[in-house]
Amino acid sequence: MERALVERARSGDRDAFDALVRSRVDAVYRTSLAILGDSADAADAAQETFVSAWCHRDALRDPDAFDAWLSRINLNACRAQLRRRGRTRIREIRLLDPLDDREPASPERSLADRTADSDAFDRAFGRLSVDDRAVLVLHHLQNRPVSEIAAALGAPQGTVKSRLHRARAALESALAKESR
Repeated sequence: MERALVERARSGDRDAFDALVRSRVDAVYRTSLAILGDSADAADAAQETFVSAWCHRDALRDPDAFDAWLSRINLNACRAQLRRRGRTRIREIRLLDPLDDREPASPERSLADRTADSDAFDRAFGRLSVDDRAVLVLHHLQNRPVSEIAAALGAPQGTVKSRLHRARAALESALAKESR
């Protein structure tokens, strides 16, 4: 059924494309927000993703690779948004359930300690390149396997593994600088 929907959208069926957008808009926005760290920029990148997907729908060769193709467009939209922004902003990544505003209780750690750790992580993550942020978000926040990330980035799996390793090392180094 999904393949048929993608095929119809590729041939110009706006209703089919609308159904694809509705089913993926939240995931595209969350990815954009995690990379960009600003809700307005994330909304712009998500909108740009779907506009670009519609305008270039004939470039999709394999309907079964729609999600990887859309992810690649989304990452490029995030890169473009960062270039337009021209500066880095501090961003927050919520790893908790977005519907639950409560933090997990921890008797050993105070709220101030958890907040300081979160702020240090945010600053360290903000120092990473957009490519490093993207691979970390796709793998650790979205729980995507290396094969799916490789398809989204248009890179071999070995390259994605090395980028993931490099991004983790860069984050570790940035966190070490924050703790000094």
